[in-house]
Amino acid sequence: MSRIAAQTRPGPVHVTVSDLGRSVDYYRDAVGLEVLERGAARARLGTGGAELLVLIEEPGARQARGYTGLYHFALLVPERVQLAAWLAHAARDGVPLVGLSDHDVSEALYLADPDGHGIEIYRDRPRETWEGHVGERLTTMPLDVDDLLSELDDPASAPFDGLPAGTVMGHLHLKVADIPSSVGFYRDVLGFDLTAQLGEQAAFLSAGGYHHHVGANTWESADAPPAPAGTAALRHAVVVLPDLGARDEVIGRVDTAGIPVEDHQGDPLVRDPSRNALVLAVA
Repeated sequence: MSRIAAQTRPGPVHVTVSDLGRSVDYYRDAVGLEVLERGAARARLGTGGAELLVLIEEPGARQARGYTGLYHFALLVPERVQLAAWLAHAARDGVPLVGLSDHDVSEALYLADPDGHGIEIYRDRPRETWEGHVGERLTTMPLDVDDLLSELDDPASAPFDGLPAGTVMGHLHLKVADIPSSVGFYRDVLGFDLTAQLGEQAAFLSAGGYHHHVGANTWESADAPPAPAGTAALRHAVVVLPDLGARDEVIGRVDTAGIPVEDHQGDPLVRDPSRNALVLAVA
């Protein structure tokens, strides 16, 4: 089996929202992304000038519950103190959280935007402590909030000026209809390595030894269809390959598997067995 290029990484995530103004305010003020560009029905957001999220407005779009699609996208901050500063901001400014977890390989904070799109903000523990052992190490435990906040001199007054430059799209976690076909696509066709699996409930895959660039689960979506039109759902995620040769290798495997390749503004777009769309871009 051919592996996807080790330098492959997740790129921007594109989602539908029901009210662009409300969503831009939320991602700027609560999450801490900067607005890179805003039009009448579309906005680009990121950090340090790098695009991480694209919002497309469909007024009146309903929340996408009970379908395949986006479980969460995950924003990776470079340093633990930056995660602590974000948590202190959330506590001071009343940003609701839906979870705080220690995954052993990482520490993570979870929230949801006004349309129900899941968001994770996290930092990795040193790679040498988990690389090659993700299957044994990846877990979910309560986050030690006091220990995290001890990174700050005074959480009550620690400055927060948004997510730092250097924040990247760390991984993409998808709701899928079933795990075997998802593993068959992401591992056997695209070429990601399977790093951990929870039976037929969840799987985690990566390029280049990372703990996971793609997660897939059936916790809310077993045997479910894709979200219908008129819902606030994932439009597509971007997978960034290092060069055209690496992308051509992936497209070759996609063609061999008989999976259709669509065109998206000059880049190939493929869909997993649950119809989640991925645009294959080049760095």
